[in-house]
Amino acid sequence: MPRTVKDAVFVDGVRTPFGKAGPKGIYHETRADDLVIKCIRELLRRNPGLPPERIDDVAIAATTQIGDQGLTIGRTAALLAGLPKTVPGYAIDRMCAGALTAVTTSASGIAVGAYDAVVAGGVEHMGRHPMGEAVDPNPRFVSEKLVDESALFMGMTAENLHDRFPSLTKARADEFALRSQERAAKAYTDGIIQQDLVPIAIRRTAESAAATGLPAGYGLATADEPMRPGTTLEGLAALKTPFRPHGRITAGNSAGLNDGATASVLASEDFAREHGLPVRMRLVQFAFAGVEPEVMGYGPVPATEKALAKTGLTIDDIGAFEVNEAFAVQVLAFTEHFGLKDDDDRVDPYGGAIAFGHPLASSGVRLMTQLARRFEQRPDIRYGITTMCVGFGMGATVIWENPHFDGKKEA
Repeated sequence: MPRTVKDAVFVDGVRTPFGKAGPKGIYHETRADDLVIKCIRELLRRNPGLPPERIDDVAIAATTQIGDQGLTIGRTAALLAGLPKTVPGYAIDRMCAGALTAVTTSASGIAVGAYDAVVAGGVEHMGRHPMGEAVDPNPRFVSEKLVDESALFMGMTAENLHDRFPSLTKARADEFALRSQERAAKAYTDGIIQQDLVPIAIRRTAESAAATGLPAGYGLATADEPMRPGTTLEGLAALKTPFRPHGRITAGNSAGLNDGATASVLASEDFAREHGLPVRMRLVQFAFAGVEPEVMGYGPVPATEKALAKTGLTIDDIGAFEVNEAFAVQVLAFTEHFGLKDDDDRVDPYGGAIAFGHPLASSGVRLMTQLARRFEQRPDIRYGITTMCVGFGMGATVIWENPHFDGKKEA
């Protein structure tokens, strides 16, 4: 029988404020699955036209799928969020691109007609489940020299990227990191980021209270904890380089260890229009690509080239970029390859993971919510990209179309 490919659209996306991982962080006493549940409930509250029973699947990513991030978290979070028991769910893992993959997998189901509406997102509680917890890498990776040992440590892969591209200096990385902090602070001042944050009830321990100067007991998380508004170039230059003596990667020019969750609603455009749901972005194409694991951060380059080639678009057709800032050098490798300036306003104008944090599997949807806000503000932009590097040598890119595009170029 003939088949029709449907347009998959991004209806809405939300996230928790991101926290610092560890005993001093805001979510130290909060379960990972509860963070996801809050996001799902907020999506339903914000989109009353979406019948919960019409959600066809719930795809939730987590990199470390044990404890409160295990037990097929897409299904358990759906049940705990109050979705009908008829709504299925599953877990997914592509490390940092977990939520992004949850979105592209769900969108593929929409395109072939298997789904009408889906919830897709991700969570990472790095305070409860540090990266690499309980993993057992096959010794053949190193003994047979399939990869260099540095591939197992993300900070070392970023140092390798600096080695590969000597023009990407520490000074440039620090300057990029400072801009990320400044742009994030401005986005908060302009009220852009808060629109998609879900306030989370928290319990602050005595240790956390002593570290933050805030009272112990119950409270409400309403803003990203990792942001450093007082950052200066002098301060960044003085930070230690933990991955290599006299190296270039520091806590200041990379994302930290964080806790947080995201969730989004995707639907066919027909379904969204029928139920009065917003159409905030239209998915055009996506691609994943592999690179040498030792230079994991280069992954967005071939992934973006692959996605562009599938559409016939060029980098000049892209008016907005949301690039995950796992490390400043990773973003600089991307921008330099495509001929973009370090301070290009099209790249992460609201700031990125260096400021907000990067709870691994959740970050893909954060990129999408920020791109959707930019599309609303910029009807002169037709196409945008969300892209990120992925652990063990991969890149992921999604090309989106702005449904608000008016055909007019900005003056």
